[in-house]
Amino acid sequence: MVRHLLFNAFQSLKYIKMSTVDPYEKKIIMVTGAVLSLFIFSILYARNKNNDLPECLPFNKAYLEPKITKLDDKTYQVYAVAQMWQFQPTQIEVPVGSEVDFFVTSKDVVHGFHINDKDVNMMAIYGNINKTTVKFEKAGIYKIICHEYCGIGHQAMQAEVIVSEPSKY
Repeated sequence: MVRHLLFNAFQSLKYIKMSTVDPYEKKIIMVTGAVLSLFIFSILYARNKNNDLPECLPFNKAYLEPKITKLDDKTYQVYAVAQMWQFQPTQIEVPVGSEVDFFVTSKDVVHGFHINDKDVNMMAIYGNINKTTVKFEKAGIYKIICHEYCGIGHQAMQAEVIVSEPSKY
């Protein structure tokens, strides 16, 4: 039965000519093909580019202790812990030109970790550690805010990175 239906469908296709396709349909097919080609090209182009996505590290209870570690004059590690409704540490002080590795986790619910004026937007999830590296080139105060609603005190959940001139250090 299926064979018979397929045979009849192919027989009827023989009699349809491509010239019977409406000119507007041809334009739509051409535009669709161009957009699809552009999409495929952009995927292939971006495949080998560095996209600075945060890493997800295996969970370790040592990350639940907030701390700032100075590795050398320009390199720091920050173990940031989010919990209702605060970030620990609340203030991170580094000199201009510092490169900071942020390791972010949560002690309770899902929190956001967004540093204003930087391309940092991570999730703090219990049982996971997200890591990203940020270079601070200009002096100033960079606010860290929670961008995931985490309860009644969510709007007050903030911390800051204070970047100052090296003479202070």
